[in-house]
Amino acid sequence: MRTVNAYAAPSATGPIGKTTIERRDVGPKDVMIEIAYSGICHSDIHMIRGDWGPIQYPLVVGHEIVGTVSEIGSEVTKYQVGDHVGVGCMVNSCGECEYCERGDEQYCVKGNTQTYNGIDPVDGTITQGGYSQAIVVTEDFVVRVPENLAFDKAAPLLCAGVSLYSPLRHWQAGPGKKVAIVGLGGLGHMGVKIAAALGADVTVFSQTTSKREDSLRFGATAHYATADPENFTQLANSFDLIINTVSAKIDMGAFLGLLKVDGTLVNVGAPAEPLEVPAFALIPSRRSWAGSSIGGIRETQEMLDFCAEHGIVPETELISADDIDNAYERVLKSDVRYRFVIDAATFA
Repeated sequence: MRTVNAYAAPSATGPIGKTTIERRDVGPKDVMIEIAYSGICHSDIHMIRGDWGPIQYPLVVGHEIVGTVSEIGSEVTKYQVGDHVGVGCMVNSCGECEYCERGDEQYCVKGNTQTYNGIDPVDGTITQGGYSQAIVVTEDFVVRVPENLAFDKAAPLLCAGVSLYSPLRHWQAGPGKKVAIVGLGGLGHMGVKIAAALGADVTVFSQTTSKREDSLRFGATAHYATADPENFTQLANSFDLIINTVSAKIDMGAFLGLLKVDGTLVNVGAPAEPLEVPAFALIPSRRSWAGSSIGGIRETQEMLDFCAEHGIVPETELISADDIDNAYERVLKSDVRYRFVIDAATFA
């Protein structure tokens, strides 16, 4: 066992505070990673506050992790000490079901092991995440960070990047496809960059037009305010694919009306309250409403390589561990452009 410094939530409402946690000994197939940077995801806040189910406190969150391999198990073949690597939202799965076997571990029938607030199949403990100095993960759930990706910028790609890359690839965003991204936040801005790099014609829907210049700079061809109902009339039946990144209730009927025949609206944002979907927003044009999680390990590596090839990185603000609570408040107020990253050196 190794004791490391970490920052944990003591309760659903208490401030994030410094503590220590135990990391298991490195097993034959394990990799120990000295964490360099850990991204802040809105999911961290949802999880701490119990929006998605019961939590065992204290909890160390963080599932956008990059760092350097410091120790490997005797049977590890994929990594060497000194490699730049990353860990995303999951650290294990059954490895035997049809989805794991095809590389979609995120949809494991038995449920993948989440990076935090999961049950570690190795020792039965509650998993603790990346707001810490180090982490031990089985090599099959570690990905390689390309050398030409800035290390701190790579962290948010492990969740925000792959959460948009996966549905864009699955629903075949590319040349000749009109794609709309709803919400220009930590997820949405990555969706714009990736969809544009895939060759799609990209439109952004945001509450106002205040981020229009950013949308165009990231690769969108248009930006519309959702506060103006005329935009929904003007753009009805326009899009092949809509990715909704907003973790709040929206008018699903209005957004479904923007789809062409056979178009699909995909939810990656996960509001705590149910969304209402009018049947007649779907039926007359054979539209679909779908959901999408993160990507599997193979797809996450593909996404990192794609971003490295196309020079795609998130817009980030680097903070220290002492700024986490303030960063959370700013996330809730949408006062960040566009992703916070914690310098893990400040966990010491």
